[in-house]
Amino acid sequence: MPRSKGRDSAHRQGKKATAERAREVYVFAEGAVTEELYIDIIRDHGTRANPGRRVNFDCRTTHVATKYRKPVILVDEAVKLRRSVTREARRAGLTEDDWSWPQVWCLFDRDKHEQIPTAFADARAAGVHIAYSHPCFELWRLLHYQNYTSTFGGVCNSAADLLKGQPGFAKTYGPKVTKVSDQLAKSVRPDQVVGGYKKARSFAKKLNAQHTGPDQTTWDPYTDVWRFVEDALDLTGY
Repeated sequence: MPRSKGRDSAHRQGKKATAERAREVYVFAEGAVTEELYIDIIRDHGTRANPGRRVNFDCRTTHVATKYRKPVILVDEAVKLRRSVTREARRAGLTEDDWSWPQVWCLFDRDKHEQIPTAFADARAAGVHIAYSHPCFELWRLLHYQNYTSTFGGVCNSAADLLKGQPGFAKTYGPKVTKVSDQLAKSVRPDQVVGGYKKARSFAKKLNAQHTGPDQTTWDPYTDVWRFVEDALDLTGY
């Protein structure tokens, strides 16, 4: 039976509307400061893979207390949200193959957290994405300066100390700053990351390739924040 012209036109209009729809990216971040500052910086300085398309970013943990920023708790909340936005997307006519299909991410570290494998399993089962760093997010920041292949023994302070000791790091907080406290170091500055993405990504991928076991608590060192940069925010670099 020939397709009616009106129906065909409506179908094309529907696909066009779907293509023009913004991608909604929802994030649950373990860190109260660092991750959000980093994301703001790279969104301002990043190069888009698809500049004609929009990405809306929504961090759901901006005002969440520290005690609730545990991987299993973050994933539990992310799973609930993912179910909700999935229903909305389907009602809007989207499919999971569409570029604008909503994404829900959890960004968390190994640190001393328990139930890391459980958090991964729950997220995977529900379609929630994870960007994971072992021992902590500071490893990803460090890789913008140098390669690092040795184990940290799960101690985040070791990664943070290496980061703070990088040439020129202190000066990113001001020309007269010679020493950076742990608290100040949580505040990411553009000069610490802009221009270093491709190097950090290359270093991270080589690190990650050596970890093939099922227990993410043994992946030391490890970081795949670059997946969030590219797959969620649609950036090719910054």
